[in-house]
Amino acid sequence: MTKTTTKTILITGASTGFGRDTAETLSKSGHRVFAAMRDITGRNRAHADALREQNIGVVELDVTDDGSVERAIASVIEAAEHIDVLINNAGMASAGVTEAFSAEQAKVLFDTNVIGVLRTTRAVLPAMRVAGDGLIVNIGSVLGRVTFPFFGIYGASKFAVEALTDSFHYELSQLGVDVVLVQPSAYPTNMYASIQQPADVARTAAYGEIGEIPAKMFANFSEMFSSASAPNPHDVATAIAALVDQPKGARPARTIVGQPFGAEAINVATAPVQQGVIEALGLGDLATLKA
Repeated sequence: MTKTTTKTILITGASTGFGRDTAETLSKSGHRVFAAMRDITGRNRAHADALREQNIGVVELDVTDDGSVERAIASVIEAAEHIDVLINNAGMASAGVTEAFSAEQAKVLFDTNVIGVLRTTRAVLPAMRVAGDGLIVNIGSVLGRVTFPFFGIYGASKFAVEALTDSFHYELSQLGVDVVLVQPSAYPTNMYASIQQPADVARTAAYGEIGEIPAKMFANFSEMFSSASAPNPHDVATAIAALVDQPKGARPARTIVGQPFGAEAINVATAPVQQGVIEALGLGDLATLKA
């Protein structure tokens, strides 16, 4: 669909991967884009400089830090006067024998993947509510709908993002703010290079051959990602850009990108159930976005 309005867009986790590609894609299509990331004067300095060269704004933002989030949002609003779209892309992956992860590791992952979404969303909503307009795109996963063994903690965080997105979607519908979810499948990005693995190696070893399965899964993914038929990560940026440019009220609640592993069937099956729940609560009006 052809873009009709230039929007001010903030993307978290935009140094590399889906976030970086989405920032560049949206900027090329004429939007004013701010790419948010950690440590823009240190390890991400080269990424920040490369984005600035493309006329993309860069802001320091750590989704696990309340103060960092508030300062980043305030700086974007000061520079652009408003934020039309927030894309909650920042996240981390986790895979291995679930018992072997420490509680602290799970806290770190949930603080990034779930609480991070809450922090940034809370920071942009006051201005969006006043404007009576806005779009929030949360990046979930097909693993928020179906479960892979050994991805239990990561999947749990993405299941949580599903619930958080739905609740915001209903609660903000009459205030003019749209909240939607993108559910990517497995793609070759830097997320896999920095994937969180279990801290308790002894517990992994205690599983014997079962404990060796995650490494074999990684090998299979690596082989798939390096093949001629490897999925193209740009699919995700294209899907996000399409959502941004769709008219208000026309966007789907969920968009799967890549191999669905059956997640599309769950999306279709649960939609009427969820609608029935909302109507049973006497809140059916919340299912329709106010123009």
